[in-house]
Amino acid sequence: MKKHLIPGLHSVKEALVSGRIRVHEIWISEGRDPARAREILEIARQTRIPVINQKQEVLNDALPGTAHQGIIAVAGEFAYIDLEDLIEISKKSPGQGLLIAIDHITDEGNLGAIIRSAVFFGVQGIIIPKDRSAQITQNVIKRSAGTYLNIPVARVVNLSRALDLLRDEGFWIIGTAGEGTESIYCFDWHRDTVLVLGSEDKGMGHMIRNKCHQIVGIPSSGNAESLNVSVACGVILSEIIRQRGEA
Repeated sequence: MKKHLIPGLHSVKEALVSGRIRVHEIWISEGRDPARAREILEIARQTRIPVINQKQEVLNDALPGTAHQGIIAVAGEFAYIDLEDLIEISKKSPGQGLLIAIDHITDEGNLGAIIRSAVFFGVQGIIIPKDRSAQITQNVIKRSAGTYLNIPVARVVNLSRALDLLRDEGFWIIGTAGEGTESIYCFDWHRDTVLVLGSEDKGMGHMIRNKCHQIVGIPSSGNAESLNVSVACGVILSEIIRQRGEA
């Protein structure tokens, strides 16, 4: 059975509390002050999950270059959801469906931050390509502070065909770009929506752009040409929820 390692206090706690992934054991660095990990250790005791003291070097070697804060959970493999199941989840809120499709974002920090914003704003699911894209890794888990366990993620072979399916299911495919023809504040978000985020360097690919019903942009009053994709995601989601909340 494949396993993955979950680093950091917040991520480990979320894995234990959510119950959406099986934690096999917890590693804690020898000599670590147990006070900060007291709640985690208590949950582990109640659920009979073994806690193993490890040398700091063992944790460093297991997750090189990762800020694990002296604690790691050894968990089962992350399970992606089928796109069809994600559609069914979103359809439970007619007219309020909200999914995010990611067009080959490769930076794991950006993906983790997008997941965290998506959970905060109540997005029902995320779609990522299988190839040439960041996946759910230890770094993404750390960056998302464990919130990845609170949102289903579908991984598709062909993002373009996935958008075709979503369009056929009644979703509006809304792309994002700095040169978007309509402001996010003028666009009507009261519809089942797939928000498409382009890659960090090239934005949306030509084929994906052509699948969109509309391209929206964030108005700027400053000198910066654009926002980081994860920051832009949070700004757009905030406006979507504001409009829907007012309704």
